[in-house]
Amino acid sequence: MVAWAGYKSEAKSRGALALELYVALSTPAKAPDDVKASLPDHLAYQTQLERLGQLAFAGPMSDETGEHMQGMGLIIYRADSLESARKLAEDDPMHKSGARSFVLRRWLINEGSLNLSVGLSTGTSAFS
Repeated sequence: MVAWAGYKSEAKSRGALALELYVALSTPAKAPDDVKASLPDHLAYQTQLERLGQLAFAGPMSDETGEHMQGMGLIIYRADSLESARKLAEDDPMHKSGARSFVLRRWLINEGSLNLSVGLSTGTSAFS
């Protein structure tokens, strides 16, 4: 098995971005009503993390067919360490209440692109 730090260093040396973020796969652990009950506090917490620059992306995921909600979510944190990211995930009201559980992983972004369009006079934005 390859050591994470060694792989990250190797990726940087070959010119990859090697941006390290942290991904939590959040899955239902209790009944749908328990998840719904925690949703307002969860969303407020996500908004707080976004304002602090600690939340990169978050949102629900479909089932494998792409046709139905499954209650699963993906949360991508900006943090200084895996331990710091774990604290962010643990403090999420959805996880604190036990309505969902999570698995946390480091994620190294090496390739890809982002497109952002901001309409200054129209106040519009688009991200792809």
